[in-house]
Amino acid sequence: MIFIIKVTTNKEERAVDMIAERIEKKNIDAFSVSRPHGLRGYILLEAENRETAEESVFNLPYVKGIIGKTISYEEVKNMLEPSATTISIKEGDIVEMISEPFKKEKAKVLRIDKQKEEVVVSLLGAVVPLPVTVKLDNVKVIRREDEE
Repeated sequence: MIFIIKVTTNKEERAVDMIAERIEKKNIDAFSVSRPHGLRGYILLEAENRETAEESVFNLPYVKGIIGKTISYEEVKNMLEPSATTISIKEGDIVEMISEPFKKEKAKVLRIDKQKEEVVVSLLGAVVPLPVTVKLDNVKVIRREDEE
């Protein structure tokens, strides 16, 4: 069973460490404790039953409580497993920004970070070439370098 634990925002890592420490010390039947990327204020605890989960987190700093409903692995799978999405953007491509603050600006791709899903671009309209890091879903390819 997977339980959602409400914790103090920005203290998730510390809470995970303390819960893992307690599970190890008291030999509690909890299987995993994790902080899913992008989920602030919550951590996930996999335990045999609710009593085990409560014993793991009872009276710890930063822990506010257990959310009543348990969840299945399928519901949190996308947060825990790294996704291997295909990225169609290449270095040297000319892209158009599709989100603020650079909406409709054109830029040249300098670097791509697949893990963070970010792209470093240089704005073409800028007087001084300045690298800007934006999320991959904030740009669309309008011209390939090899087509020129």
